[in-house]
Amino acid sequence: MDTAGNDCKSRSDSIMSVMETLRDNETIEFLSGWRDELYPISEGFYDTPVLFVERAATPLLGTQDYGVHINGLVRDDDTGDLKMWMARRSQTKSKYPGMLDHIVAGGQPAGMTLIDNVVKECEEEAGIPASLTRRLAKPTGAISYETFERGGKNIDGVISRALMFNFDIELPFDFQPKVVDGEVEEFFKCSIDEVKAMMDPGFDDPIKPNCYIVIIDYLMREGQIDPDTKGYLDIVRLLRSGYCG
Repeated sequence: MDTAGNDCKSRSDSIMSVMETLRDNETIEFLSGWRDELYPISEGFYDTPVLFVERAATPLLGTQDYGVHINGLVRDDDTGDLKMWMARRSQTKSKYPGMLDHIVAGGQPAGMTLIDNVVKECEEEAGIPASLTRRLAKPTGAISYETFERGGKNIDGVISRALMFNFDIELPFDFQPKVVDGEVEEFFKCSIDEVKAMMDPGFDDPIKPNCYIVIIDYLMREGQIDPDTKGYLDIVRLLRSGYCG
């Protein structure tokens, strides 16, 4: 007998009751950072979900996460040089507080197209008007990866699997992102040379880990990393080393 049920809703309800128990049990400390966002669980991104689960719980199930990352760019009117907007995460964030981040990034929730999610995240995180995002945001591909994330006192860690859809948005020179939802402390611009310097593992102001590979992908697309450089093809391979589906 399938006690979890044989349809999407019943399976989702069964899993949710377990995850809520883990969330509320302070002794176990298996689950933190609850977001009240449902993620679809399916064989692949375009397949019909078999169930929906709270975003914070997906690593415990070994499922693939999906998200959007946006490279926020601006071109200097005088020199024509591109700069990249960076954000500093709030100190109250449950994960990677105070670290540098993209201007906008977010998980891909259920029942929403990718571009609608980009529009929503741009409004919520940086105050970018929907009309501007829909006109300027350009999809640039996807990156997949797997990583080991250390857990709390009652769990050694989990293997996180993710696929991120990347977008570039070149904003007007005089546009100033603004803190809207409290997830960001500040926004600031960096030259591309400064961004490249941030890729150094020893850089003293670290970036949220999964942002590195999105930025590296951007630098490669823009010819900022020489293909004659030894290891170039290794980077290309590793940018899509996880499941792409």
